[in-house]
This record gives sequence, structure tokens and C-alpha cells, in this order.
Amino acid sequence: MFIKTSLFKQFSLIVLTFSFLIGVALSPALAEKIPQPTRGDDGLYHHDWFLDSFLDLKEDFETAKKNGKRLVIFIEQKGCIYCKKVQTEILVDPKVNAYVRKHFEIIQIDMWGLKEVTDFDGEETNEKNLARKWGSIFTPTIYFYPDTWEKMKGKNGKDAAVAVMPGAFGKGTFLALFEWIQKKRYETGEHFQKYVNDRYWKSRGGRPANEVLK
Repeated sequence: MFIKTSLFKQFSLIVLTFSFLIGVALSPALAEKIPQPTRGDDGLYHHDWFLDSFLDLKEDFETAKKNGKRLVIFIEQKGCIYCKKVQTEILVDPKVNAYVRKHFEIIQIDMWGLKEVTDFDGEETNEKNLARKWGSIFTPTIYFYPDTWEKMKGKNGKDAAVAVMPGAFGKGTFLALFEWIQKKRYETGEHFQKYVNDRYWKSRGGRPANEVLK
């Protein structure tokens, strides 16, 4: 009887262990490892799902619109540790990656690059001069654009943006800004920091009575 009981316990332990390992293997977040970006000749890190662009920004906007997504432009530079962090740590997080890829098209501008670019207002220039025109002095600087061309017609990339992310945020804040843009909360007048704060307390079951933001 003792031998049978011991064998049964060992068998049960093996089954439970096997079930746990199968569960881990099938977990979407763990089963799908997001590929790391590749470092190009320009020194920037590129994901293969970024929009393939000739840097005619109006055409890129129209492509994003056709794909049912919003256009986002990253201005980066070689050797930028914060640019690397965004590309190799934040955008490979499964939750962030899934949300951004579902709702947005991303193109990159090299702050010191010489590739020809056509701004939204039709001006032809190069990457370096475009970054200067837009007043970009930090990298990464991330520009978010409206959902319709009518809202940005005749404007350059700086003036047409509905929001700008100056630098690298943590994963939670980074994702929150993309959500805030996608939900068009900027049109309701809701401050982004309030959105972040509400999001934080919602994930923890509710805001304490003494924590009230208007």
C-alpha cells in the first residue's frame, strides 16, 4: 500500500509539472518572443515592421490611413542610448509591441541624416534640416499625427502633430501615451498626466479618496 501511494504521488507530481510547463509554453506573452531590431548603417535600430518609406511624409500619412492606423515619426540619432532603449527594450515588450503595431505606423528620421524628405507642407529638404525646422533638440523625439489629412493640411510636421514625446519614457507611460492618442483623449481636453494617473489607480482597484485629480 505504501509503495502504491508513493508511486501515485510521484505520478501526480509529474503530471502537475508537465501541465505547468505546457501552460507556460502556450502562454502568448512567453511563447512569442519579439525579434530584436537590427542596427543599420546609419546607426539607428530598425524593426522590420516599421513602415517602408521614401520619406514623402504626406504619402506615409496616406499609407497609414489606408491601413487603418495613425502615423508616428521618430527622430533619432546614432549613439543615442535612449533611442536604443526604446527600440530594444520598450518596443519588444509583447504588450507594447502588440498595441503599437495594431494601431500605428512608424517611420524614422535621422537627426543628422542626408536623405531627401518631403515635409507635410510640401517643402523638400533633408533629414538634418527637417529636424532643425521642427526644432528637435532631443532624441528620441516622437511625433504623433491626426487621423485625417484635413486637420494637418498646409502644416509642417511640427505644427501638425497632436502630441510630442520628448525623450524616452518607461514602458507604462510610453504605452499610455499611445493609448491616449489612439483614443483621441487630446480632443476631449483630458490632460495626459490625468490619464496616466487614472490608468494607474484603475489597475490597482480604484483611486483612494484623498487622491483626486480634476
